[in-house]
Amino acid sequence: MDPFHLEKRNVAILVVSQTLFMVAAITVMTLSGVVGQQLSPEPGLATLPIAVMMLGTVVSTLPASLFMKRVGRRRGFMTGALMGGAAGGLLSFTAIGLESFWLFCLGSLLLGLYQGFAMYYRFAAVDVASPAFRGRAISFVLAGGVAAAFLGPWNASMATGLIAGVPSGGPYLVIAILALLAMGLLSQLKVPPGGEPQPGETTRPMKTIAGQPAFQVAVVAGAIGYAVMILVMTATPLAMRARGFEMGQVAFIMQWHVLGMYAPSFFTGSLIARFGVGRILLAGSILLAGTVAIAVFGNTLAHFWFALVLLGIGWNFLFVGGSTLLSTTHSEAERGKVQGVNDLSIFSLVAVGSLMSGSLLHHLGWETLNLMMLVPITLVVLAIVWLRMNSAHLTSERIAGLSDS
Repeated sequence: MDPFHLEKRNVAILVVSQTLFMVAAITVMTLSGVVGQQLSPEPGLATLPIAVMMLGTVVSTLPASLFMKRVGRRRGFMTGALMGGAAGGLLSFTAIGLESFWLFCLGSLLLGLYQGFAMYYRFAAVDVASPAFRGRAISFVLAGGVAAAFLGPWNASMATGLIAGVPSGGPYLVIAILALLAMGLLSQLKVPPGGEPQPGETTRPMKTIAGQPAFQVAVVAGAIGYAVMILVMTATPLAMRARGFEMGQVAFIMQWHVLGMYAPSFFTGSLIARFGVGRILLAGSILLAGTVAIAVFGNTLAHFWFALVLLGIGWNFLFVGGSTLLSTTHSEAERGKVQGVNDLSIFSLVAVGSLMSGSLLHHLGWETLNLMMLVPITLVVLAIVWLRMNSAHLTSERIAGLSDS
């Protein structure tokens, strides 16, 4: 197969695999807080299963990266789909049947392992794509979430009665089946030699790489943007249910939120190429601030809709922008540890956000929870401004050096 068709085939495999994974992730975000509330010993622990899933991602993301550096992307992705997705879905289903909150949390932990591997689909797109196609390849893989935007909430809402004796268990059984399908599909992934680990490669110390302003801003934008999104997203089903909205309406809002997260991926790469990554990161921060403004002005279905759509688009700009910026800070030989440290940083903060979500909503309320998000959003804006000032300073120094010579 010629390189052009191999590139497109590999990206297509990653897009479909991303879709299958996102059905699992969206099901968890939509349903696990509600199931947790039903099984948990106290209301403040309702979102603990989601936090445990993120904890599973935190503890697996760096080992997953290093594991794939040793054995390759294909074997790593298949391992994550089997041990995380299939096993986690089945265990969660069993826990609901047994009405065991802590076993349900353990199932969520395994689903976090699935996510720990699946988060590298976007970086695998960089490995299999030519330099000119890399930004768009990342966007296309993330755009796999568009189909999942319909399938995930539908699974969380409509498959709850799939097994009569295990109410709310059906969606988790579907997660296990889709993970097995993803495993079969990923077995056909063919990563070119340049994207696989090579013997004898030299790398810089992580401290040197982390000292780059671009690396620092990429991590800050990705971690804070993701944490803000997950905290508000996790609280939304509980906030809506507390206000009397039906589960179908919750699924509708989550559906549009996920569309906001992934539909822009069709053109985010092109926007980055045209306007620069700094402007896209800044636009993402402004959109997150818009989410706060809408959320505090009302609690109607329309307010939730607008707020969650903006939340999704803002996350997309920060996440795709941060991933693109990160890819400029390391060599092929360094990608494993750099991507691992990046995602470890992101999901450490995401785990904290998802853990705090239920408690903050319970003690402070929906409006105050959203207002608190302005603090981390402001930090992202300041980081972007700092990077632009730093880049301008370095450019001036280069020009001065050329003039002196």
